Amino acid sequence: MHSTPTQAVVLAGGQGSRLRPYTDDRPKPMVEIPGTGTPIIGHQLSWLAAEGVTHAVVSCGHLAEVLQEWLEDADLPLKVTTVVETEPLGRGGGLKYAAARLPSPDEPWYATNGDIWTRFSLREMAAFHAERDALATLALARPRIPWGAVETDTFGHITDFIEAPPSPFLINAGVYVFSADFTGLLPDLGDHERTTFPRLAREQRLAGFPLPQGAYWRAIDTAKDLTEAAKELAAQRA
Repeated sequence: MHSTPTQAVVLAGGQGSRLRPYTDDRPKPMVEIPGTGTPIIGHQLSWLAAEGVTHAVVSCGHLAEVLQEWLEDADLPLKVTTVVETEPLGRGGGLKYAAARLPSPDEPWYATNGDIWTRFSLREMAAFHAERDALATLALARPRIPWGAVETDTFGHITDFIEAPPSPFLINAGVYVFSADFTGLLPDLGDHERTTFPRLAREQRLAGFPLPQGAYWRAIDTAKDLTEAAKELAAQRA
């Protein structure tokens, strides 16, 4: 049995209403990062393949046919199967529905939300997962707060202004490692983050993998996120 997953699920069914008009004629993962000529899901699949994934199941929903057509025509570095939710199953139900099409149900698997653009070592995350004997491991990010912050002293004087500081809290980064047994704990309908995850946390079978220092991570939710991602990419290339 592989300790490092070679299979993955990509949840790509969201409507992306906050990304309109980009999502009027395409699903959210099909939106291109400006300057790359490649949709978000193209970046994701290339990353998964580079991390040893050989088969991905893409769960489609909104404008599924647009995504399926692109996947059929694209020169992809791994095998891709698509599933379509005929009715909304919720995040947990969607994961379970897609996981049923994984080629090796007795082996661990990765999962990622279709609007995440990131780069870090999934192999290191899988090793972290195995070392802790977890049923599920979440990648944890520390995003920057989108507003400037103000520091004050105990008397109330402002002492400093900080532009877009990092959040004091870690958040779910939308990338996961799941053991094979996790699939059976997912709800058929509903949100696993309100049911399965809290249960595993109480049982100490849920782990959190902080993204390594300097790892790139961004959730693409709005047009501003697209602009910022393009700026960051240009800076990296420079």
